[in-house]
Amino acid sequence: PGPEMPLFSVPKEVAVGTAMLGVAFATGMLAGKRCSPPHAHANGGLGGCALPSSPLWQYILDHSLREHPILKKLRLLTADHPCSRMMVSCDQAQLMANLVKLIKAKKVIEIGVFTGYNTLNMALVLPDNGRVIACDINEDYVKIGKPLWKEAGVDHKIDLRIKPAIQTLDELLASGEAETFDFAFIDADKESCNEYYEKCLRLIKKGGIIAIDNVLWSGRVLKPRKDDLATQSIHHLNEKLLRDARVNISMLPMGDGVTLAFKL
Repeated sequence: PGPEMPLFSVPKEVAVGTAMLGVAFATGMLAGKRCSPPHAHANGGLGGCALPSSPLWQYILDHSLREHPILKKLRLLTADHPCSRMMVSCDQAQLMANLVKLIKAKKVIEIGVFTGYNTLNMALVLPDNGRVIACDINEDYVKIGKPLWKEAGVDHKIDLRIKPAIQTLDELLASGEAETFDFAFIDADKESCNEYYEKCLRLIKKGGIIAIDNVLWSGRVLKPRKDDLATQSIHHLNEKLLRDARVNISMLPMGDGVTLAFKL
């Protein structure tokens, strides 16, 4: 673990999720993914966008979402999948793309690809010589999105690695790529989230960003059960990040919660 930041007082109440997860505050608020039970992984409602049960949240989507036509096509294809809840929310994906573009990223790591919506989302804003190292263990899910990567003309920017992400991250470090990446997105098995974070922190350059998805975990982080390793792992990483002097952070109640860690 890294050095600790002083702990400041924060409110206990946290608005959790989007309209998919219930109403609180205006709306209510895997290296490879495994299909989770419906209650265990809700990123953003039907096909990655919040359900229109909250008029205010729907207003936000109606007045902010600028979705590329091929991204929309992939989102709708993913919506028909039994594990569609594993997909990143479309508004969150748009924020990731805006951050990638803002910092003029050229090298991106994605841990957990699923059908490749966020992979495509980030590849679309990378320069022609940019690349996404996309890590997953399930090629069946990725096959849904791969034809659309090609249709969008960005498949040459995506380096898909079908193997455990830890192995890929170790290979990148061994090949001398430490502190050469600009952005990392972590959305894979939660039991390994701390290990993904630590290895990504070594790979990301100063000024780069690590985005960690599902940090609210459908609200279960409020009272993690002792026998729930996934929730315990997320909660421990959340507590660690609060005190980690190697990064500045913002935790956002978007999708199922996302923390942005800015490497110092």
